[in-house]
Amino acid sequence: MHQFDITLKLLLQGPSAALLRRLSGDRVVRWLEVETLRVEARRMDLLCQLADGGLLHIELQSSNDPDMPMRMAEYALAVKRRYGRMPRQVVLYVGRASMRMSDVLEEGGMAFRYELVDFRELDGDELLDSPDVGDNVLAVLARLRDHRAAVAKIVERIRSLEDASRDQAVGQLGILAGLRGLENEVQEELGKMPIVVDLMENQVFARGVQSVAVKAKEEGLAEGKVTGRVEGRVEGRVEGERTLLRRLIQKRFGSVPTWVDERLVDKTPEELELLGLRLLDAQSIADLLI
Repeated sequence: MHQFDITLKLLLQGPSAALLRRLSGDRVVRWLEVETLRVEARRMDLLCQLADGGLLHIELQSSNDPDMPMRMAEYALAVKRRYGRMPRQVVLYVGRASMRMSDVLEEGGMAFRYELVDFRELDGDELLDSPDVGDNVLAVLARLRDHRAAVAKIVERIRSLEDASRDQAVGQLGILAGLRGLENEVQEELGKMPIVVDLMENQVFARGVQSVAVKAKEEGLAEGKVTGRVEGRVEGRVEGERTLLRRLIQKRFGSVPTWVDERLVDKTPEELELLGLRLLDAQSIADLLI
């Protein structure tokens, strides 16, 4: 599971996600659990119930999978077995390569279809105009007239947020920018923000660790000092991931007991990422961490 999966799931489940309304054509009344809806080792991404009672399944895809029609058919049957009706299905493609997947599975006299949406064909300016920062961040994946101007507008919106929300939005923007090769533009605009942000590891900010070592060597520092400084930055990144996860737990469940920090303090980056995935389906803090 990639970080973009976590980021997109959180954004699509935001309080006023314009993109979700556009995909569904209706209002989501509740999100359904997908933990048990597995096909072999896979689990579907998002499943919700709409106001009209219908079900909507959204699958996020960053690469061209030739087996996607088979996967979607298997997911649809899993939903039918669990909820008694077939869902409307949308594959949301966010990859950088041209989309080459099929939206139909035909075998003999049977034909199974689903919707295939290339994010680059969506109107990015519409997402930029949304009052929800989550929609603004998603705009970097869509069709834009001016990518640099769009990034500047998104960063300006992020600046107005409170600290916790700002940290989260910057991390999400960095991750999604990597899917469109906009790392430099984001880094430049963030450089104009007079704030310090804790971030999840992503292509935009990982360079910071490398640059510390390069700069230190240029300054003639001893190897031990170089290593120590780099390790300090890496530890700072891990602490940033831990802090972000704690804030997400607080946003999902409310107050956070003191024992949560004790459970998180020794977690590795991989373990923190796994917890971030489980957070999407956990029903309580105890369910997440015990």
